[in-house]
Amino acid sequence: MTESHPLIPPIARLRTRPFPRKLPRMASTRDPDEPKIYFLPNLMTAGNLACGFFAILTIFNGILVASNGSEYNFAAAQPFYEKAILLIFASCIFDLLDGRLARLGGKESPFGREFDSLADVISFGMAPSMLMAKAVLLPLDNVGWALACIYVLCGAIRLARFNCIAALPQSNKTNTDFRGLPIPMAAGFISSLTYLVIYFNETDRNLGAWKFVLAGAMFGLSMLMVSDVRYPSFKKVGWRTHTNPLVIVAALVILFMVVKYHYIMPAVLFSIYLIYGLIRPWVSQRWRKEIEVDGDEENTPNIELDSKPGEATDQNP
Repeated sequence: MTESHPLIPPIARLRTRPFPRKLPRMASTRDPDEPKIYFLPNLMTAGNLACGFFAILTIFNGILVASNGSEYNFAAAQPFYEKAILLIFASCIFDLLDGRLARLGGKESPFGREFDSLADVISFGMAPSMLMAKAVLLPLDNVGWALACIYVLCGAIRLARFNCIAALPQSNKTNTDFRGLPIPMAAGFISSLTYLVIYFNETDRNLGAWKFVLAGAMFGLSMLMVSDVRYPSFKKVGWRTHTNPLVIVAALVILFMVVKYHYIMPAVLFSIYLIYGLIRPWVSQRWRKEIEVDGDEENTPNIELDSKPGEATDQNP
């Protein structure tokens, strides 16, 4: 029998030596200051940003096609501008859904608010201003670009102010009104107005002096975004909102009109919201509550419609 080498362990000892069944678990290294990111609300915000990004690309493609020649050919760029407007409208829908989903699931977060504001600068700042400058204000040349730049600047200031107000401590009596015209509404108004102008161009109508009126309207929207004019947020309108059959019938009629007269009705609806904010201080309290506030008084806090608004409960500026 041969003697085993002292440095070589016996085979039986190797077979019976226990092996570790699993590797030790890595310790969690999550930063405690990492913001909470909720899936569905921020997915809607990502959809908003994506629509705004592709709207800008579509506008650029329209500019290249229209400029491929000695003169600017608006007819060639028209399908691109129409597609860009539809993408901006889609951004408005995504922007509406992210705030609703966040409030519905109780998932409001600082990350969602900041992400939404960054997306809004692209979708409701850059895209509509470029569209307006090239599709409507092109004859004004540098003045048109200056107005577009002012619009983007005022929109960014409005979003920054919204975030500052949202970071303040809130109370149960905090008003949910918007301070200044919300940038999605400003973008919707500009886009729908451009949509209407494209319709006029198709029917061979000469805008003439209307381009100066549209330029003034764009400048007025810019000032409204940074103003102290109060606009209703309609945050109280939800699944539990009390209503009556007439309101449902009216909503169906409006929906039918939007589908049938899709070139005109968006501009009409956004104009109604714009004008309502301007005349709102002269509307009676009873009518304002009927229009703006949830009818479920048992679960709705007391809201003072003329108090200073705090805009922290919505992801939607």
